Amino acid sequence: MCGIIGIVGKSSVSGRLIESLKRLEYRGYDSAGVAGFVDGKVIRRRALGKIKALEARLEGEPLNALTGIGHTRWATHGAPSEANAHPHQSGRVTVVHNGIIENYAELKEALTAKGRVFESQTDTEVLAHLIDEALNAGKPPLEALKACLDQITGAYALGILVEGEENLILGARHGSPLVVGHGKGEMYLGSDALAVGPFTNKVTYLEEGDYVAIDHDGARIFDRSGKPVERKITEVSASAALVEKGNFRHFMEKEIHDQPEGCQHTIAGYVDAVSLTTRIPGAVDFAALERVQIVACGTSYIAGLIGKYMIEKLADLPVDVEVASEFRYREPALRPKTLTLAMSQSGETADTLAALRYCKAKGLASAVIVNAQESTMAREVDVVWPIHCGPEIGVASTKAFTAQVSVLIALAVAAARSRGRIDAAEEARLVKLLIEAPRLIAESINLEEAIREIAVDVAQARDVLYLGRGPMSALALEGALKLKEISYIHAEGYAAGELKHGPIALVDPHTPVVILAPSDSYFEKSASNMSEVIARGGPVIFITDPQGAAHAPAGAKVVVTAPACDPLIAPLVFSAPIQLLAYHVAVLKGADVDQPRNLAKSVTVE
Repeated sequence: MCGIIGIVGKSSVSGRLIESLKRLEYRGYDSAGVAGFVDGKVIRRRALGKIKALEARLEGEPLNALTGIGHTRWATHGAPSEANAHPHQSGRVTVVHNGIIENYAELKEALTAKGRVFESQTDTEVLAHLIDEALNAGKPPLEALKACLDQITGAYALGILVEGEENLILGARHGSPLVVGHGKGEMYLGSDALAVGPFTNKVTYLEEGDYVAIDHDGARIFDRSGKPVERKITEVSASAALVEKGNFRHFMEKEIHDQPEGCQHTIAGYVDAVSLTTRIPGAVDFAALERVQIVACGTSYIAGLIGKYMIEKLADLPVDVEVASEFRYREPALRPKTLTLAMSQSGETADTLAALRYCKAKGLASAVIVNAQESTMAREVDVVWPIHCGPEIGVASTKAFTAQVSVLIALAVAAARSRGRIDAAEEARLVKLLIEAPRLIAESINLEEAIREIAVDVAQARDVLYLGRGPMSALALEGALKLKEISYIHAEGYAAGELKHGPIALVDPHTPVVILAPSDSYFEKSASNMSEVIARGGPVIFITDPQGAAHAPAGAKVVVTAPACDPLIAPLVFSAPIQLLAYHVAVLKGADVDQPRNLAKSVTVE
């Protein structure tokens, strides 16, 4: 979740770019840079480390520009260094970028064959070359940007300067947020409202696939097809900008939509996108472990169940997952060479902290997957594995859940490699799949309108069943939990194979049954469970992928077609539909989505 700021100004922008970047420090970064027009040329200033290092650079080498862009980078492709810091340049084009360009390697190879020379290890530099190529072919700036966007795959937010266009900044977004700020004779571009907050409270939230040109006269916005569109201007108070909802009605909805960028940021902390290898923080010797003991509560517990499937399958390393509130009271049998892995968004969950301390008292090594890196759990464990997803305001966890699952998948791949269960080629394949996840999550979120229609019927139900097999059985638990938490409808999640062992008695025409069934090795059995429900009059909501939709048995009330994806990342891609279903049902029922009754964000008492 790198930060972006751009200013088309009437006075020097250098100091204001720095001011904005300081407001974005919370997003996490390892280098920073700015660029602006000086005597018709775009000049860059970049520095490794904190923004104060960039400030020192600017004191010695001022940048007196009226139009400029700035960026705080958190390394994805290429190690932290000044050469890899943004902005990146090629020819007439200077770019800052949040996100991951998945097909950058193929594009870079093609551009290199044309004689293009690259100065960094980043995926971002490819964008500068692509746009410059289009400019050299005679396209005007906006058409050159569109030509670039048509060639890239991935999640991105972009800010772009083009030499010869001193009063223009271009931008685009897909999967990563981007806002336009409106001033008096000045315009701004930022990664969120907080970025432009020092200069204006009037912002436009770009929608998925939008691209934009800003100048002194305003903003020209185009949708993904290139059609000019109008997007409304919203006034944001200074306090709201600190934790703003943007165009969304609730924080939960915003946080669902934050997941492509959140997971990209998480994944970038655990894989090297250049070498396609895992890079796990902390010294854990997976090869020496005999067992992993996960302790967690609520949604974190369910994320742990998905992690169990992944770690055991890939690494052949036994994993136990237990509800932390029960764990220590049953006096569990613990053995050496076991890693205790606590999971908590806040790092303060009382039951999980007590279970963690119980294991530490038994002499076990400890780690935590956590969002709050200064929390009690983070201070007390041997290894901290942060999820890097940013603040989560909604009580019902969404982006923290998918971030936790992202970390667990990366750990599973790393453990498999360490234990000799996969070779370097397979590790590279799996890492590449993980890097694709943010884009596919964004595509899954695009199902929202279809989900909204389904919610109308589900909101009338008294009970709802969720079914799945393999990791989807854990996701069925999460779907049911989300619906219970925020809509107050009774819901249960089951392993689909357990249907005939009791839950099928609940099936009737008034009980919706949500079946999660990607086209994996479990698909035929999941389809069979679907037929069992339909035969008993149960209305089925079948969530699958294109191949699954083509082979689904007839009779489902509705089939929701999520993007095709590898089973490794299916729990990430299939999370958004169940989150959106719970959200829209709760909205229809008039529930307090962000602060559901009787619940707290962080449970700090037993």
